[in-house]
Amino acid sequence: MQSNALSRRSVWGFAIALGAVAGSSLFARSRDASAGEQNLDDLGISTSSASIHQEVVFEASPARLYEALTDAEIFQRVVVLSGAIQSMASQSLPARISREPGGDFALFGGYITGRQIELTPATRIVQVWRSAGWKPHLYSIARFEISEHPDGAKLVFDHVGFPSDDAQGLATGWRQHYWAPLAKLLAS
Repeated sequence: MQSNALSRRSVWGFAIALGAVAGSSLFARSRDASAGEQNLDDLGISTSSASIHQEVVFEASPARLYEALTDAEIFQRVVVLSGAIQSMASQSLPARISREPGGDFALFGGYITGRQIELTPATRIVQVWRSAGWKPHLYSIARFEISEHPDGAKLVFDHVGFPSDDAQGLATGWRQHYWAPLAKLLAS
């Protein structure tokens, strides 16, 4: 047992030493890159993604809002109300939404796809989310936090990890194709 522990310590010591050497080498390179400017590529930091934070209040209970976001038949009514599907080629594909973590979803004729990561009824939805127009294997995270509000249900929405060039279109799209038709549907 003693030699096993020593060998683990030796491995960790070597890893720490190697990390220190590599770190000092990266630090030296980034320090030399230009006067005081750190090279983000050397650190593995991406500056090509953006985030959206939106808060919306709906005239509905948190349970009803959650259901509208996770029930394919109800959400298809949101799609129709949004008017977006009329301009898309794959109009015939209805919304498909799994109600199980790990299950997939396809919305707006398959233009929006992804997987359910976390589903907490009337409280939280976390999705791996993508647009058909993105490069293959590029996914973002969409997080819907639902809570009680004096006027109904409050949705705090965060969308992260999508291409920066899509930020304005996505922010507008969430408002026009999700929140506005969803509010109309829930108010009826």
